[in-house]
Amino acid sequence: MRVSVGQVREMKQKGERIVELTAYEYATAKLVDEAGVPLILVGDSLGMVLLGYENTIPVTMEEMLHHCKAVTRGAKNALVIGDMPFMTYHASVEDALRNAARFIQEAGCQAVKLEVGVTVADKIRRMVECGIPVQGHIGLTPQSVHQLGGYRVQGRTPEAALKLYRDAKAVEEAGAFSVVLETVPAELAAFITRKLSIPTIGIGAGVGCDGQVQVIHDILGLFTEFIPKHAKRYVNLAESIRGAVSQYAQDVKAGAFPTAEHSFKIDPEVVAELERIVA
Repeated sequence: MRVSVGQVREMKQKGERIVELTAYEYATAKLVDEAGVPLILVGDSLGMVLLGYENTIPVTMEEMLHHCKAVTRGAKNALVIGDMPFMTYHASVEDALRNAARFIQEAGCQAVKLEVGVTVADKIRRMVECGIPVQGHIGLTPQSVHQLGGYRVQGRTPEAALKLYRDAKAVEEAGAFSVVLETVPAELAAFITRKLSIPTIGIGAGVGCDGQVQVIHDILGLFTEFIPKHAKRYVNLAESIRGAVSQYAQDVKAGAFPTAEHSFKIDPEVVAELERIVA
């Protein structure tokens, strides 16, 4: 049975650590789901790790929906969260509702994620009222990278820390079932976690959060441009893939692949008859 938002809230109440991980296509989503990860995020980070964009801002609704559909076909048990791209929920409540509904109705997601705070709490509230579960995202919000002046730790001054706390409370009060805290000092993230009734999911926010989320390409060593400070590389698949592809190319060039083991047979008489026909 698929994980529900109610179960996610219960995880915090029980003190159970919450695992969230990104996936962007069918095969990976299936593996993540089979590993027992309860929350799968189809993040707009796919713009960088899959599509080669400089940041997440160019990612479109159609790109997100395309990948969300593939993930929901692969994940049968996890709660799948679709990341709403830049400017698809900012202009008006009507735009936000229309676009959020597409993630649920067209892509088969069970929730959406918004980079939010006090300024978009009204959109969260209306989505929740209409039956669309919402995960908030505060702190370092990649869609606002130009305004933030780069990928920097957020909340280091008293004023900035208070703003993050108020953003978190606004997300909670608007009805979100959880909130991501990205690149926030560990002590501040732990403080916010204690003050909220909804789960906090950290990424670069320390162990004091109720759960953790990471980009799967970072933990598997598939994204080689850089390794974020907050990511732990559990395996170096990029090196394994390079080696396998290099060996494949060498085998093809040397005539070592395919062998009889990888080939199909036919009755020699068929070939002999063909020779007679075309002779």
